[in-house]
Amino acid sequence: MREQAGGGSVTHIASIEASHPAPLHAHYSASKAAVVMHARSAALEYGRFGVRVNTVSPGLSDREGLAEAWPDGVRRWERAVPTGRLGRPEDVGDACVFLASGLASWVTGHDLVVDGGVSARPTW
Repeated sequence: MREQAGGGSVTHIASIEASHPAPLHAHYSASKAAVVMHARSAALEYGRFGVRVNTVSPGLSDREGLAEAWPDGVRRWERAVPTGRLGRPEDVGDACVFLASGLASWVTGHDLVVDGGVSARPTW
C-alpha cells in the first residue's frame, strides 16, 4: 500500500474488552488492547503514505448456538444494551466497509466501537 497511488485502508478486529475487560478474561482483553495499539502505531507510521489503519471493536455478537451455550450472558447483555439486541455479523461488516470507504478518508488510528451502546452505560 505504501507504493500504490492513494494508499489504502487496513482494519483490525479488536473487541470492547480492549477497554472494558471482563472478569477472567485478562488474556483476551490484553490481546485485544494490543491490537488497538498496533493499529494506532501503524496509523502514525503509515499515514504519510496515505495508508489509514483503524480497529473495529464489537460487543457481543450473535452466532448459532450462543443463546443455548450462554443463556445467562445473553440475557444480561440484552438487558444492558440500549438497542435491546446482540450484534449481528453485518453490523461489524458495515463498520469495516465504512472505514475502508472514502467516507472515512480522514479517519485513522481510531477504534470504532460497535456494541449497540453498551459501553455508554455507567458501571456504578
